[in-house]
Amino acid sequence: MLFHKLAATVFGIGYLGKGVGTVAAFFAAVVWYLVFKDTNPALIYALPLIVLVTALGVWSGNKVEPLWGKDHGRVVIDEVAGLFVSLLFVPATFLCVVAGFILFRFFDIAKPLFIRKLEALPGGWGVMADDVLAGVYANVVLHILIWLHVLNVKF
Repeated sequence: MLFHKLAATVFGIGYLGKGVGTVAAFFAAVVWYLVFKDTNPALIYALPLIVLVTALGVWSGNKVEPLWGKDHGRVVIDEVAGLFVSLLFVPATFLCVVAGFILFRFFDIAKPLFIRKLEALPGGWGVMADDVLAGVYANVVLHILIWLHVLNVKF
């Protein structure tokens, strides 16, 4: 059970108190930037990483739910997966990572366009799905900003 608590809380970030979702997303943004800095992350690395984090989140979410309740605030692995999704197919420049972080947190907090409905899914699926969709929305907006040259980056 310790493994699932560590995974769900992203090495204990979930125990920090208020704002842990933002802290976990910030941690994920820093990790993404350090791993893929100034590159366009190759799908061969980025996609398996996202799938692994999401699957681990579903699994660990299912394990800790009986202890902590549905989608407990300590569970922040969903923010990591969502942030990673928001940066998929985007150059890992400082500006893009910061923009992806801001957009992801906006969509994750506001929960527009069916995001909130996904929380009703059972167990770990409900924990992870809403953040993954928030990451998809953030990713789409980020690509639009790049396409419109609001974010001046090159692929």
